[in-house]
Amino acid sequence: MLPLPPESRKVSPFFVFYLIVATQFGLGVFSFQRYIVKAVGNDAWIAVIIAGLSIHIVLWMIYQILNKGTNDITVIHKELFGKGLGGLLSLALIVYLLTLAVSVFRSYIELIQVWIFPQLETWYMALILSSLVYVYVIGGFRVVVGICFLSFILTTPIFFIMLEFPLRHVHFSHLLPILDHTAGEFLSASKKMTYSLTGFETLFFFYPFIKNAPRSQKWVHYGAAFSTFSYLVIMIVSLMYFTKAQLLESIWPTLTIWKIADFPFLERFEFMGLSIWLFNALNSVCIFIWAGTRGLKQLFTVKQKHSLIFVIIMTAVVAVLLKNREQIEQLNTVMGLVSLYVIYAYIPFLYFYQMTKSKMRRTS
Repeated sequence: MLPLPPESRKVSPFFVFYLIVATQFGLGVFSFQRYIVKAVGNDAWIAVIIAGLSIHIVLWMIYQILNKGTNDITVIHKELFGKGLGGLLSLALIVYLLTLAVSVFRSYIELIQVWIFPQLETWYMALILSSLVYVYVIGGFRVVVGICFLSFILTTPIFFIMLEFPLRHVHFSHLLPILDHTAGEFLSASKKMTYSLTGFETLFFFYPFIKNAPRSQKWVHYGAAFSTFSYLVIMIVSLMYFTKAQLLESIWPTLTIWKIADFPFLERFEFMGLSIWLFNALNSVCIFIWAGTRGLKQLFTVKQKHSLIFVIIMTAVVAVLLKNREQIEQLNTVMGLVSLYVIYAYIPFLYFYQMTKSKMRRTS
């Protein structure tokens, strides 16, 4: 295992806010409404709140785990489960994050192909994105943090400004009646929302790169709260603008909202919006791939720049192999299910296992 990084490679605690927002507030903003509305209809906004609150509990557990550890999750796994089982668990978490990178990577290419360039070859866009990801990730963790900060500054104001246009045509009656569904239906809807809020598991790998890491916990919660609030606003606006039937039929409701934007100097805002959203797609992929290659470096002492080349090539190849919407949707569905187990099963298990083992050591 590698030693802790020097202070010169670390970032200030408040930058964690941008890292968390970068992983959570990504491509999910375009399509998450349909899945939740299908489960609880006009009460979908309540499911967003429930999912967001549950994420804060999981984040608290992650910090308890990392604060008691001596390094990142690969070291903690080894300390708790031994070299063999601990290594397998770390490898499984790395594969999970790298698969999330593939999901974001291919989903963004699909958006470009459907909305802007229908004849665009997947391999061509994959080559461009792969080159950009390599340039950023090879620069190190601080460069990845920089692209996350820049993305937040460039995209967030534009995104919320665009919500002003549908507000001219909303119907508040679409939100009624409130609390018209069962607890089981709310739980099902919240589970579907969780996939849009996933990605914060990268904290397991970049925690050692934060100065005074325990003090960064409040910034992680601020980031998760911002992401939840953003999804909540989008959901409420969507519910008031669309009917339930329209939301169920629309694959990307947020992009449909963008189509109504009326600027005297710009006819199709969604073209520009998707182009700017490249920053959001890039920072998500960069964080996932950086975390995955960092984990491989910890496990196998292989240089990160070497594993980075292999991982990026594999990401591009898998993206090209996903030919149609059904395959992309299937990948996202599987990853949504896996993320549920990681967030609500494995992380709590790890927290309680570490706590129990610590108590046994103190009493022995």
